[in-house]
Amino acid sequence: MDSFSLLKSATNPVIMAVHASSCRAISQRTFSTFRCANVLTILPTSRRSFKKNFIFLKDKSLSTCSSEDFGYTSKRRARGPVMAAKKLSEGAQKEDGKYKHTVDLPKTSFGLRANAVMREPEIQKLWEDNEVLKRVVDRNNRGSFVLHDGPPYANGDLHIGHALNKILKDIVNRYKLLQGYKVHSVPGWDCHGLPIELKVLQSLDQDARKELTPIKLRKKATKFAKDTVDVQRKSFKRYGVWGDWSNPYLTLTPEYEAAQIEVFGQMAMKGYIYRGLKPVHWSPSSCTALAEAELEYPDGHISKSIYAIFKVVHVPENAYGLFGDFLPNLSLVIWTTTPWTIPGNVAVSVNAELLYAVIEVTSLTEGGSTSQGSSKLGKIMRCGKKVPYLIVATERVPALQSMWNAKIEVKKTFRGSELENCRYVHPVDGRENPVVLGGDYITAESGTGLVHTAPGHGPEDYATGLKYGLPVLSPVDDNGIFTEEAGRFSGLDVLGEGTVAIANYLDDQMSILLEESYEHKYPYDWRTKKPTIFRATEQWFASVEGFRQATMDAINQITWIPEQGKNRIAAMASTRADWCISRQRSWGVPIPCFYHVQSREPLMNKETIDHIKSIILEKGSDAWWYMTTEELLPEAYHKVAADYQKGTDTMDVWFDSGSSWAAVLEKRDGLNCPADLYLEGSDQHRGWFQSSLLTCIATRGKAPYRSVLTHGFVLDEKGLKMSKSMGNVVDPRTVIEGGKNPKDAPGYGADALRLWVSSVDYSGDVLIGSQILRQMSDIYRKLRGTLRYLLANLHDWKPEASVGYSELPMIDKHALFHLGTVVNSIKDHYETYQFCKIFQIVQRFAIVDLSNFYFDVAKDRLYVGDIGVQQV
Repeated sequence: MDSFSLLKSATNPVIMAVHASSCRAISQRTFSTFRCANVLTILPTSRRSFKKNFIFLKDKSLSTCSSEDFGYTSKRRARGPVMAAKKLSEGAQKEDGKYKHTVDLPKTSFGLRANAVMREPEIQKLWEDNEVLKRVVDRNNRGSFVLHDGPPYANGDLHIGHALNKILKDIVNRYKLLQGYKVHSVPGWDCHGLPIELKVLQSLDQDARKELTPIKLRKKATKFAKDTVDVQRKSFKRYGVWGDWSNPYLTLTPEYEAAQIEVFGQMAMKGYIYRGLKPVHWSPSSCTALAEAELEYPDGHISKSIYAIFKVVHVPENAYGLFGDFLPNLSLVIWTTTPWTIPGNVAVSVNAELLYAVIEVTSLTEGGSTSQGSSKLGKIMRCGKKVPYLIVATERVPALQSMWNAKIEVKKTFRGSELENCRYVHPVDGRENPVVLGGDYITAESGTGLVHTAPGHGPEDYATGLKYGLPVLSPVDDNGIFTEEAGRFSGLDVLGEGTVAIANYLDDQMSILLEESYEHKYPYDWRTKKPTIFRATEQWFASVEGFRQATMDAINQITWIPEQGKNRIAAMASTRADWCISRQRSWGVPIPCFYHVQSREPLMNKETIDHIKSIILEKGSDAWWYMTTEELLPEAYHKVAADYQKGTDTMDVWFDSGSSWAAVLEKRDGLNCPADLYLEGSDQHRGWFQSSLLTCIATRGKAPYRSVLTHGFVLDEKGLKMSKSMGNVVDPRTVIEGGKNPKDAPGYGADALRLWVSSVDYSGDVLIGSQILRQMSDIYRKLRGTLRYLLANLHDWKPEASVGYSELPMIDKHALFHLGTVVNSIKDHYETYQFCKIFQIVQRFAIVDLSNFYFDVAKDRLYVGDIGVQQV
């Protein structure tokens, strides 16, 4: 008898369960050794109890697909009551429909299509109107969990990296809420600094810029930052991210600024803050000093490098035996990728332990140029005259011989220490400069083993200069233009025509052996995307040396996820130079220092800092610009106020955000320092993670976080960096709401975007694109179909229909065991933040174990089972 005939005549639902497709579904798979009698003993006959206790089997060999009317795509032909139910539900006319009442079809208002673009905002408004987050937090009693939000810049629209970051944080917070923790999620924004100042300046015409005073600029910057915060906040909420959106922290509020001034003052009083003339990363395009975290090193930068010779004019008596035979035709050979620093040269440094040689260029090849088209020999190598004896590192001789297209004969070798106190003549201004001993940074891996030393243009040069008391020359102004101190090169752009002019001048003076293009990593201003320079200026610094060991100890006690993050930040902290914290901009928190009008000596002590802090707490940092020096000074200094003027430097924005633990964690109710977790991109090892760590260690003696989790960057589907010029930018707003052309850019909704975040292995760079989003949408639809089927079959379930565990058949107990295993695995992965593994488990469980097997096995009994019949 076929299944449909059985449906029309059957009076016993137990018999139907045996003879219909459920029995055959098992017998046609790995359970083929079971007999029908066996099936009778393991299949529950109470349809409502079976809805309550689902079957979960892991064996892939059991997988089939559930009915197509619930979004599943099985090609297997439906049979028995299922076919009848389907035909009836589609309005098919089967006789007079007198058996329709014998089929209990699924019913639910939960649609297969999410209609996310319309429905999600309604749901999110429901959350907000009913204060769902607050109510959940108030109900929980397991203690607090604090994930401190790193503040994004309030300077433009959000990108897909913001979405990845904020959704990852929300996943963590929601899990902790479900575990019973009180989660106080306080979002924040970084509102000071050059990015915002540049946005304001770009919005003004030339006439408006001329009339722009610092206080006017600050007011415009404040408005711009607050407007951007509103826009970004709306986007974050649209991502489905929960947080205290009505009370975020902004680095421009008086309360935050006052806390930051307090941190600065505490570091100053401990001796960690000082002012000095040192070479710093300087951005000519921004006219300000930069910290290491404000730099980027793009590929493809090409510098003009030169091999130049400096003529030796004096050797000490103890070295005359070595070099006397080569005088006066002896020269030092240096290699530099920054010819513009030659005017600042005050010494040549060598490695005391390195082996050096006096060499003679005995012959040249024909042609006067090297085999590389980007290189050319200097005039001294092409004029046919004898090249002087040269001093280079012995290990470099073979390489130099190849580059110069010359035959080289080594005349004598010696240690670098023998060169100390020799003197040479500067090739531009004729000054006599010494040869000094540098550090381990001088190697024979490249160049010549001799380093042109300009303390005003490099940190290693500066350190060597301190040891020998060398002058600090930096004849370059704020715009990267040579000053009058540079003599004949005055007025030239150091990175452009200035470099060319110096190279040409040295070549005319027969001082260049080779000029070549050199591709290497070079620091760029991450905001203007233009190259920077090293330039010595008076700046404020935070000395790291005083608490470096405490920082290293704290790093070892923190949990880093992934573990290699520990090595990354440890390497940076162990070698980092003093932190330049001053900026020559108007939009920021002022460095609370006054300078004597005549001597320029700074006035900054606990009394003055505390007074400024109280003013900023009441009036905000704008007060520094509109109040007089007398008003800003404590009363005890009013009589001498005329002798002082307030400074114009502002603090590095990394000091702003790096003080958030003091302004937020220590000040807000429900929060605490250290936080349980900081979660940001991997670039923050040299940014927010480090600035927060340094300020907290310096003032509190502890780290501001217990654990740090980092994620990679978002790339396109081909693994390429996103850029507007390449047309491969993925806008999270378009992902959620759709683009202008719905066919090319459909709106997937926030849930699909969140599903993508949960699916990627964020420990490295992650990929996204149209194809990946389509795959996520398909998976999302299948998951939704599974939920819809479950809900639809519970439409008439009642608690009194439940069946006790002891009464369940073996297959149901096995299913519950499998469910428990899945739940435990998911919890374990949540605790270790391995969300992509959770995604895989849920996807397999819902689509394979439930949809493809269980629903297919159980659907006949669900549709035609009777509540009154128990077990055979």
